[in-house]
Amino acid sequence: MCGIIGYCGPRPAAEILVEGLKRLEYRGYDSAGICVRSGGALRVHKRKGKIKDLRAALPDRVDGELGIGHTRWATHGEVNDVNAHPHTDATGRIAIVHNGIIENYAALREKLAEEGYRFVSETDSEVIAHLLASLYDGDLERAVKQAVSLLKGTYGIVAMHADEPDRLVGARNGSPLVLGIGDEEMFLASDVTAIVAHTKQVVYLEDGEVVSITSADYHTTDLRDRPVDKKIEFISWELEEIEKEGYAHFMEKEILEQPESIRRAIQGRLDMEYATGHLGGLNMSRQELLNVERVKIIAAGTSFYAGLVGAYLLESVARIPATAELASELRYRNPVVERNTVYFAVSQSGETADTLYAMRELQRKGARVLGICNVVGSTIPRESDGGVYIHSGPEIAVASTKAFTSQLTAFYLFALMMARMRHMGIESGLSFIHDLEGVPALVSEVLSRRDALVPLARTYAGAGNFLFLGRGINYPVALEGALKLKEISYIHAEGYSAAEIKHGPIALINETTPSLFLVTDDGLRDKVISNMKEVKARAGKVIAIAVDGDDEVDRIADDTFFIPKTHELMYPFLMVVPLQLFAYYSAIELGRNVDQPRNLAKSVTVE
Repeated sequence: MCGIIGYCGPRPAAEILVEGLKRLEYRGYDSAGICVRSGGALRVHKRKGKIKDLRAALPDRVDGELGIGHTRWATHGEVNDVNAHPHTDATGRIAIVHNGIIENYAALREKLAEEGYRFVSETDSEVIAHLLASLYDGDLERAVKQAVSLLKGTYGIVAMHADEPDRLVGARNGSPLVLGIGDEEMFLASDVTAIVAHTKQVVYLEDGEVVSITSADYHTTDLRDRPVDKKIEFISWELEEIEKEGYAHFMEKEILEQPESIRRAIQGRLDMEYATGHLGGLNMSRQELLNVERVKIIAAGTSFYAGLVGAYLLESVARIPATAELASELRYRNPVVERNTVYFAVSQSGETADTLYAMRELQRKGARVLGICNVVGSTIPRESDGGVYIHSGPEIAVASTKAFTSQLTAFYLFALMMARMRHMGIESGLSFIHDLEGVPALVSEVLSRRDALVPLARTYAGAGNFLFLGRGINYPVALEGALKLKEISYIHAEGYSAAEIKHGPIALINETTPSLFLVTDDGLRDKVISNMKEVKARAGKVIAIAVDGDDEVDRIADDTFFIPKTHELMYPFLMVVPLQLFAYYSAIELGRNVDQPRNLAKSVTVE
């Protein structure tokens, strides 16, 4: 893994490839390379490090109108120039780029080595280039189909051959690949971000499909050579949405976009006449929804924490038993699919491997799985039984922020809809809607106070460990706050229920381990204050995120950041924003790479 781009057309390929790779930087990578057909030969240029290192290594002029490019996140073999993509066969006539994991690469490598093929890298991907060379008989498309039929694992592959001057062939199994259709030019990419500057017409490949493109045409087939009719889809967002627009970092931009992204997630989904939510994409009748007896949410990382909030909300508002669990654990647990249970698969990218595979396992067992995703046309919404797009717009920073609050919004709308179909009266429904519609303005108010978090970050960025503590619906927010700090500042942080502090974590309390408490004006406030006092009694530093006017909390805490008052169920929206900002400012204070933290990728498409 991690990023792929390919180009067929009349323009110089190298420039388009490097530009496309630059737009894929947000996915995380440790090396990059391109291959361009020039003068009847394939010219490969690749370097460990960043795109700027690759650009610096390129000749002043790179001719050729056909090429492929790749950003690599190491999985097999160390980070160096040799292990970077593209990979070629021994003759240099075939080149490939590959995302995914080839599980049987060792057996294939041994067999090819016995046949005389010489390997130069430590990667699983190089096997594909030599396998193609062993199968090639003048038809690259046929060779690709034969090769992938021998592969076990996941792959998004684009291949080229020096003897086929106007052709690229792509294949997909478990790793995204999209075709871009331009004016007398064609593109292949792992993400539409790489090609949106050139075209908005795209075709999403499904697993087991192969696409062959020239500058003027394309065709898609399955592995048995049967034609597959594909729908051309339109990218709805603009190029400007993936630019920084004057912000220092994409993460800063995306945190500040949350009032608008939450509004977009709500827009058109409220029915004021009946005081309910409207989510037509669920593809469930009213009777089917009434028959739902349990909701289970599967996700990973930040999406999992949004799911925990969603589960709490569904139980407290809609009175439906609900749980959230990690997709990576569920998929290997031989899960029991229960009658009248609806499942949600939650993923910003819609390509998260663990969540996708867990969804497929549940569907094999007869479950109805709905998706909550941001990326239109991604795999989870295409394969799910229905669901909700959150419409956050492109999220470029590796650490997710605006997608989290938009995922929350989807759960709030679903909980409202389910509650109104059961026990919630119309006045309560209207009140819930009023509170939800007020969230964007309150988030804007929190953002207007963000300068107060800068000195806090400066004070505490030197801490080696951090505790984040919350109760009730804000407990998952504490988990998310700890994750954000870990992701981008590299400070070790753990999230806990504040009630659990005396069950072990209190042993960590000292003057160098700060504890950040989330304190709202709900029924658990006094208990959280008691936990704060326990920390203070042990010489621990206390930071509090509290509600305007809570002087008692302010007197106890060493530092306090205040948020506006709202309904107790709406506080997760307001609580998470200062935690995002605190992590962001701490990372800046420590000189971290905010948008591309080490060892992380935006979309985790392999195990």
